[in-house]
Amino acid sequence: MKKVPWMIVVCEWIWRGILANWCWFVFTVLGMGVLGFFPASVALFTIVRKWMGKDPDVPVLKTFKEIYFKEWKRSNGIGLVFYGISLFLFIDIQIVDQIMTGFLAKMLSLFLYFLVLVLLLAVGYFFAIYVHYELSIKGYIKQSFLFALTSLPSTILIVIGLTLIGYLINQYPGLIAFISAVAPAFWMMRVCLTRFKALERRVLQHN
Repeated sequence: MKKVPWMIVVCEWIWRGILANWCWFVFTVLGMGVLGFFPASVALFTIVRKWMGKDPDVPVLKTFKEIYFKEWKRSNGIGLVFYGISLFLFIDIQIVDQIMTGFLAKMLSLFLYFLVLVLLLAVGYFFAIYVHYELSIKGYIKQSFLFALTSLPSTILIVIGLTLIGYLINQYPGLIAFISAVAPAFWMMRVCLTRFKALERRVLQHN
């Protein structure tokens, strides 16, 4: 069997990454943003997970469309819960910032912003959990927040990676069209898979 030149392999992976990134943007817009974000992100994380597993040659566009429409209803149902929590925290922050004053207000404001950070982390963990495990809707939400609150080493790695990606994109804005979605998804999925495998080994050892 003839070996494929490494240059061709690299170019193929670059194209796959760019195509997945464009798919995420297009399908998010098709869902008017709010209703497109969760199914598009689930589709993106599914493809990234397949790349890291036993199906690296998965057809990007075909798979993206299939997962997007298949998971539209369920992922948006869970997304509405996260949107609801976001709205609740936003209203609370506005009330504290505009009405309350003094030390108590500052402490409460810090606490609310901490909850916003936990929520953002939970959303990130949700996509990785959703494409890796079969759980109930309640289970997905519960585990997302548990991972955000208890997986400190993984969370630190995710934050460091996303910060570096953000810095790179800030320095070279042209990369937005090429890696702004797929690079964060790839990094988060990589970190989460390591965490999942560690937890699964621990469960097997106890059993």
